[in-house]
Amino acid sequence: MSTGQLAPGRERELISAEEMGRTLWRLARELREHHPEEPAVLCGIVTRGAYLAARLLALLELQGALGWSAVTLDTGPYRDDGPRPQGGLAERFPLPPAGPGAVAERELVLVDDVLFHGRTARAALAALADLGRPRSVELLVLVDRGHRELPLRATYVGRNLPTAAGERVLVRLSECDGGDSVWLRHQGPSAP
Repeated sequence: MSTGQLAPGRERELISAEEMGRTLWRLARELREHHPEEPAVLCGIVTRGAYLAARLLALLELQGALGWSAVTLDTGPYRDDGPRPQGGLAERFPLPPAGPGAVAERELVLVDDVLFHGRTARAALAALADLGRPRSVELLVLVDRGHRELPLRATYVGRNLPTAAGERVLVRLSECDGGDSVWLRHQGPSAP
């Protein structure tokens, strides 16, 4: 998929609310198919990953999958580009924070909105290491935009969206942004 040329500061919708709903339904079905015997724990990475994990948990239940659970995982203190203050996690997210009992010897699925360089996924693995040793860890992302700097790959991908270095993928969710959609923004040549 070619992203085309956008003027700096311009945005283009890539995924509508309806498409996002269908994509999340498909991802929930894939999770069920890959974990037919033992349900996994969804670890939603703060911020949008936590909301996506809560939605996936609800969709799994609608599809008849029992025994799944979900927690919130704050990777801020583990990032190599500096901690990101989150504050008030218990009040902000519908899922409990990840703790040793939720991850030790369990099959885990990290949930995030966008996979880009791989730094957030690396930070999530470091956070999990402090909580205990999971049996296995998979990664689910709504959007994989490429440009990896670390040797990481998602197990479940909602959409692959090739992008240019001067573009940014913006995932908007109704829980924190007032609506569901994915947008592409051209930042211009000076963008990181």
